Amino acid sequence: MGSLMNKAMALLSGLAVAGCSVVGVRGGTEEPPYTVDTRLGEIEVRTYGPRLAAETFVEGDEEAARNEGFRRLAAYIFGGNTARQDIAMTAPVAQTSEPIAMTAPVAQESVAPGRWRIRFFMPGRYTLATLPRPNDSAVQIVEVPAQQVAVLRFSGDRSAAAVAAKERALLEAMAAASWRADGPASAWFYDPPWTLPWLRRNEVSVPVAARTP
Repeated sequence: MGSLMNKAMALLSGLAVAGCSVVGVRGGTEEPPYTVDTRLGEIEVRTYGPRLAAETFVEGDEEAARNEGFRRLAAYIFGGNTARQDIAMTAPVAQTSEPIAMTAPVAQESVAPGRWRIRFFMPGRYTLATLPRPNDSAVQIVEVPAQQVAVLRFSGDRSAAAVAAKERALLEAMAAASWRADGPASAWFYDPPWTLPWLRRNEVSVPVAARTP
């Protein structure tokens, strides 16, 4: 039964990311807004403002951790939360379950050997005060501060080996540029697993700062 539920959750999660497209191309999925500060060949240096994310930490190998983290966070946005609303001054607090729109990308970052942080970014209409709280204590709501990041986009394979190769390429390019890496690299995924490989949008990113003379 648990395996069946996990598969059903993964299917629902993928449909949300894909915008219900039969080929898995996301359609109208909200993304955190950003500005492109400069381009270095295939790399964009972007600035993101503060944004909210639901995050969870998972132990294990990279791809298994990604799947488990996705399952937990999908459970949260598909109703595994409690929305609290004051009905009136003399009324009790009403508790209801609320679905939350899917956004892209799903972010994965290594925080220690064998330990991963997985994040779903929350729709921009929410604040910390209005975002429903997760029912699962393994899921936390955090405010991600504004940051400048270098981003390399790629399609196709998103295995651990493919992601690692793109992260190396990004870091090597930064080492030769007027920017320096200022934090750990992350992998961002915008599409569900069944998306045709050449239509996938994947990205690797790293926080950056301008080099001082």
